[in-house]
Amino acid sequence: MTTSVHPGHDRWVATARTVAAGLAEDAVARDRANLPPFDEIARLREAGLLTLLIPADRGGAGADWRTAYAVIREIAAGDGSIGQLLGYHYLLSWNVRFFGDAAHTERLERAAAEGRWLWGGAFNPRDPDVLLTPDGDGFLLEGRKSFATGARVADRLVVGATRADTGEPLVVLVDPGHPGVVRHDDWDSFGQRLSASGSIEFHAVPVAADAVIGSLSQEEGALSPFATLVTPTIQLIFVHFYLGIAEGALAAARDYTRTTTRPWALSDVEAAVQDPYTLAAYGELTVAARATAALADVAAAAVQRGLDLGPALTEEERGEIAVTVATAKVSATRSALDVTSRILELTGARSTASQLGFDRFWRNARVHTLHDPVAYKLREVGDHFLNGAHPPFTLYT
Repeated sequence: MTTSVHPGHDRWVATARTVAAGLAEDAVARDRANLPPFDEIARLREAGLLTLLIPADRGGAGADWRTAYAVIREIAAGDGSIGQLLGYHYLLSWNVRFFGDAAHTERLERAAAEGRWLWGGAFNPRDPDVLLTPDGDGFLLEGRKSFATGARVADRLVVGATRADTGEPLVVLVDPGHPGVVRHDDWDSFGQRLSASGSIEFHAVPVAADAVIGSLSQEEGALSPFATLVTPTIQLIFVHFYLGIAEGALAAARDYTRTTTRPWALSDVEAAVQDPYTLAAYGELTVAARATAALADVAAAAVQRGLDLGPALTEEERGEIAVTVATAKVSATRSALDVTSRILELTGARSTASQLGFDRFWRNARVHTLHDPVAYKLREVGDHFLNGAHPPFTLYT
């Protein structure tokens, strides 16, 4: 098993930090414009970040998931929406490893590296209305998903569908360039506005037999412990882009407090950075972010160990990884919401000017954290602590 980070870890984190700095410069303007993030994806592509997890002998960077998580965190600090897009891209591109076979994996990873694909997903299990109907040697895809992250700008789509004749849930790969794929630009939430998470429709879209990656059956024993590691893996993506949003908010608030915030009239100090209440509050938020970062690092190492084990991963080991990730998820959710809300107390009334966009950090954190109620993660952690129970496998995230 891997015990140290990838040799190129620091270089890729530095690359992501540079891209994130560029994203942060125009983040407010882009959030206001609310346009599909084609330009932002081009920045990721040009930096080599889209092929980060593809093995070097197949044309990628050959990095591991700990590096990918660190990259997601950096990008999210510059723009939470793009951090989400990149994180989902990494997870969706790995679906072929979780659910497919070696031949599928090699073929698709080589093609993805050559085309520098961005992977999007129409995978939401709460929209089980996409049907895969046998048609000759392949299938036809029909239906609609109301939530499909990255679909508007993706080069390939990973789609969860139900086989019409057997009822089996499957994961398939679709080229969104087919005229039967209708990608709507209708994502209208107040946060994560550039995550391209609108609805998508499929009208008689042909799916070749070799584009069926594998089964998504949640029946007991149908999937290996390794395949069910898909859920902790994406949960930890959420942890890292929540943490990135919090760290980006803290950095922006610090810069503003240092340069612009005025001391309160009754503070008896000459500068806001000398106010003891401000110092204590920044101390609290820093401790919260750093504690979450420590938990996130522990969880990333645990997920990487599970991925390294592959088919040898046991149910017990998978369960321990899931609990470790759930612990980090609770901390990340709370820290992100607290940090992004309280920075406004520290920057002052003038920092609420819309042109500064300080509200975007809270809006981004608030919108995505609602998609997976943290109370259920607390229940999982508590059930494990009290009863030794492990979280069951579910695709709901």
